[in-house]
Amino acid sequence: MASYLEILFAIVAVCLALYYYLVSNFEFWKIRGVPGPQPIPLFGNIKDVILTKMPMGDYLRKLHEEYKNEPMIGIFSRRTPLLILRDPDLIKDVLIKDFSKFADRGLPVHEKVEPLTPHLFNLEAERWRPLRTRLSPVFTSGKLKEMFPLIIECSKHLEQYLEKVVAKEEPVECRELTAKYTTDVIGSCAFGIETNSLSDTESEFRRVGKKVFSLTIPGLIRFRLRQDMPRLYNLLGYILPPTEITSFFTKVVVDTMKYRSENDINRPDFINMLLELKKHPDKLENINLTDTLLTAQAFVFFIAGFETSSTTMTNALYELALNPEIQDKLRQEIKETYDKNNGELKYEQIKSMTYLDQIFRETLRKYPPGPLLIRQSMCDYTFDGTKVTIPKKTRLWIPVFSIHRDPDIYPNPDAFIPERFSEEAIGTRHPMNYLPFGDGPRNCIGARFAVYQSKLGLITILRNHEVNICDKTLIPYVFDPAAFLLAPKGGIYLKITRVDK
Repeated sequence: MASYLEILFAIVAVCLALYYYLVSNFEFWKIRGVPGPQPIPLFGNIKDVILTKMPMGDYLRKLHEEYKNEPMIGIFSRRTPLLILRDPDLIKDVLIKDFSKFADRGLPVHEKVEPLTPHLFNLEAERWRPLRTRLSPVFTSGKLKEMFPLIIECSKHLEQYLEKVVAKEEPVECRELTAKYTTDVIGSCAFGIETNSLSDTESEFRRVGKKVFSLTIPGLIRFRLRQDMPRLYNLLGYILPPTEITSFFTKVVVDTMKYRSENDINRPDFINMLLELKKHPDKLENINLTDTLLTAQAFVFFIAGFETSSTTMTNALYELALNPEIQDKLRQEIKETYDKNNGELKYEQIKSMTYLDQIFRETLRKYPPGPLLIRQSMCDYTFDGTKVTIPKKTRLWIPVFSIHRDPDIYPNPDAFIPERFSEEAIGTRHPMNYLPFGDGPRNCIGARFAVYQSKLGLITILRNHEVNICDKTLIPYVFDPAAFLLAPKGGIYLKITRVDK
């Protein structure tokens, strides 16, 4: 009998110890005077997000409205404290004014298990700074202008592909259509390779690109291990073989660099910049410039470039199908631009298309690619004008989606109104109330490239075609709760028909 009691007491003691461990940090925000919802053991405040019952964007928007008069909100991801900033001046301090104190994102880099994770988006400040400095020149206006003919060539392939799609007279899944186009653009401008996504249904680049964002059981297991047991996950790097994605991209990048070096080939693209880094490793002090590290930079350019741009293009087409009067006005601007330039389109003319720019910005306002920006404090920090002090390595979330859908900033936020981005309207808002590409030194390095490839894709589709809703169109729009980025659940189906020039 005594042994049974001892076992029972041991079980109770373990349960109590586990419970204490799970809740021991839950006074973190209360001690600092930061308001927030009551967390629960095991999940913290994001149970519905973890269980994929609610998209992160919707959860943050709900929280944003609930604490609408607070400059900051304290929540927990499981037992980890997270600070959500609402006040635009505090956001500006973190992203710009005091950037050096928040230069890290605090994202895990598991180089042994996932060799492609040490890229610009994830890297800690020490390696991020020199790499960002050396890679930034490839995204200047001058370099983009050099790449523009490559993007134009891909847009011509899109036009040819559209004719085949339209001829079928069937609803078109627009995310797949636009992803084929952006995959070809990134393949050409980053790797100098014709990926043939628009002409070849079995394109390797497109197949692997899909796999990066697909939700598979092995992928979910990896994600959970990475989140909950990072030390164990790191040890698995000595056991698990490289994934197909890692092997594919490493081979493509290494083989392409080798071929160009041996044949003295110079192209205005991302691989060329990586080659320059490889030739002059001394310019990156304290960084072991391996082929894997170089591949990681090309990898993030590929996945960020094709996925975010294709989703943004799709969301724009969706809104234009719902708002035909806006679509007609845009098509008229496209026609006038071509007429002024003898039926051709040049780099400078895209920037001059004011209404297209307003539509594009409004699309990113309503559907920012990521629901939040992530930062981590690199030292103890006291927020200006408050008594709130956070310790080193505290994680911060800037809720981009919530800010973009705040009715006090954007009246009638769920409506699609391009005129919100007239010069006069922009001047009335705090600059931190529009953050689709982030801001400050750690903003999106490829933002300008993404804008140009997306706008050119929209011009190509809408110049001679119109998009309309059909029986398969998702109304209302529903975000996929399992998606890493903000994306529609089940895709976006529209009817595309040819119009007279």
